[in-house]
Amino acid sequence: MKKLRYNIKINAPVSKVYDVMLGISNKATYEQWTALFNPTSTYEGSWNKGSKMHFIGVDENGENGGMVSEIAENIPNRFVSIRHYGLLKADKEITEGPEVEKWACGFENYSFEEINGVSVLNVELDTPDDFEDFMNETYPLALDRLKEICEE
Repeated sequence: MKKLRYNIKINAPVSKVYDVMLGISNKATYEQWTALFNPTSTYEGSWNKGSKMHFIGVDENGENGGMVSEIAENIPNRFVSIRHYGLLKADKEITEGPEVEKWACGFENYSFEEINGVSVLNVELDTPDDFEDFMNETYPLALDRLKEICEE
């Protein structure tokens, strides 16, 4: 696994960036910026620490697929950590096997900081080698979309 890092400055308060990114007030804002990864991207679950979360989208076979994860930490407006431990295929959780092993114990960490009214979002994520190019192409575009939504 590779550890990838991205960051972006957003002209909005941290509280708004956090809310829009996670879709706290309106799940549609989460779905808008994550649509760059999968046009049908959404989530089912809770952002509370210790909660199970399904990050899902319709796959190439027209079935729900995605990640089975746990919210490892959530300090509102400061830090969110997501631990991936399984895959979702055709609405079934898969938590062991070769496909899962390449993602297992991978983390996505988001740190929020506000400096003079500008939010700095730092992203650090563990990615299997075969997803590195996709993430390096897509993640900056998704963060640009998040910035647009937050600055509207």
